[in-house]
Amino acid sequence: MSENIETVHLAIDIQQSFEHKPDWDLVEFRKFEQHELALIAGLQDLAIPTIQIFHIEPNGIFGKKSGYTIAMDFMPKNLNGIFEKHIHNALTDSGLHEWLKQHNVRNIIISGIRTEQCCETTTRVASDFGYHVDYVTQATLTFPMTHQQSGKVFSTDDIKTKTELVLQDRFADIHTVDSLLAKYKGM
Repeated sequence: MSENIETVHLAIDIQQSFEHKPDWDLVEFRKFEQHELALIAGLQDLAIPTIQIFHIEPNGIFGKKSGYTIAMDFMPKNLNGIFEKHIHNALTDSGLHEWLKQHNVRNIIISGIRTEQCCETTTRVASDFGYHVDYVTQATLTFPMTHQQSGKVFSTDDIKTKTELVLQDRFADIHTVDSLLAKYKGM
């Protein structure tokens, strides 16, 4: 990879660990899978590298001993690098921020699992570090959540809408796969 890359795609936590969680939803996953593959293929056509990020914990399904802290089977094998993180954002404990600076990256494209956790948190931190961030909500995956105090269940659409609301015009530009690819084709 050259020293000056300018733009990279971070595919966050698209790892087999999630397939072993009790709230795993194959219907939502299939939509995500389709969008993620279209995003990666389109970015490869534009020579924009995809870096995979894996979340690692000491134990459980996110622990190395589980054997699940590897890419989901659908992910292409010819991607451009892997970083491991132990916290919610992909930049501060993985060595990724230093790597991005070394390669003069200015733009980051975010996709992956979970919309409102590691993807959103990485977006906020990246923005604070001065990167321009494009957030491809369509190529993120999350699961319904129940608010503990009220008992209200928030659907995946509710969560994605909230994430877009709080990121737009503050931390990132929000995109679909098509709008993101059109933006970079036009540059």
